[in-house]
Amino acid sequence: MAERTLRGMKIGANSMESEVGVEFAPRVEAVYDCPDGSVLVIPFSAEADIPAIWEAPGGGEALLRDAERPEPGPVKPQRTHWDMLLERRTIAELEDLLNERLDLLRSGALRKSA
Repeated sequence: MAERTLRGMKIGANSMESEVGVEFAPRVEAVYDCPDGSVLVIPFSAEADIPAIWEAPGGGEALLRDAERPEPGPVKPQRTHWDMLLERRTIAELEDLLNERLDLLRSGALRKSA
């Protein structure tokens, strides 16, 4: 019976695989200059499009060395709840709804349940 026992490894043990015979994909290192003066080096695939701006770890935007800052794209105005409400209802409909709810509230039909 002792010759049939399985020997295992504990969870989280080292991998049984090795890097022998593994060919890594070709890589390119992109060097970014951070706003605080530090340098950030990030490896990319040789086939990847390298972005001109990268988010710096300390905050702000790091610029790719020897690159120009790209033009900012058009900014859409932020839609508020009021804007979305006006897409569904007119001002007159909203006033009617408000008056209906106020009448119900004043008559006592809308009470908080305990």
